[in-house]
Amino acid sequence: MFLMTRSAKRKQQQAASMRNQLQPGSGVRTIGGMYATVKEVNEDTVLLDAGPGVELLFAKNAIGAVLTDDEYNRIVHGIEHDLKSDADVVPDDASSLTETDEPADAAAASDAPSVDLGKKDEAEEPSEDAEAVKADADEEPKKTDGGSDAK
Repeated sequence: MFLMTRSAKRKQQQAASMRNQLQPGSGVRTIGGMYATVKEVNEDTVLLDAGPGVELLFAKNAIGAVLTDDEYNRIVHGIEHDLKSDADVVPDDASSLTETDEPADAAAASDAPSVDLGKKDEAEEPSEDAEAVKADADEEPKKTDGGSDAK
């Protein structure tokens, strides 16, 4: 019991110190999930700039997290900070992922035998089961009087 209250108290102290270190210009996330920029910090309140012409007054306790500039820009503006400039770029299509030494026509004409899955025969000739199902579907359903068999 003592350890649980100690860890909870430590978390509260960390959150309070984070809120006391708020400075104008830093990006924050409120406990409600709104992202904004700190415009002004008062004793118990914080004035947030949520967009052009939108200023909101929040209690300091409503600030859930102070974000780094890179994280704030990535979330709010969609700007990715490029940590690896030499990183491979993934193409939009998969054509470059299946590169082979030989062209597609040569691959089709290779010595490997083709595998026949037998689906052409089934598609062309309907089976007896398919004809029976089709015949049953054409018949009208039987009407019942709602007796115990209908349950």
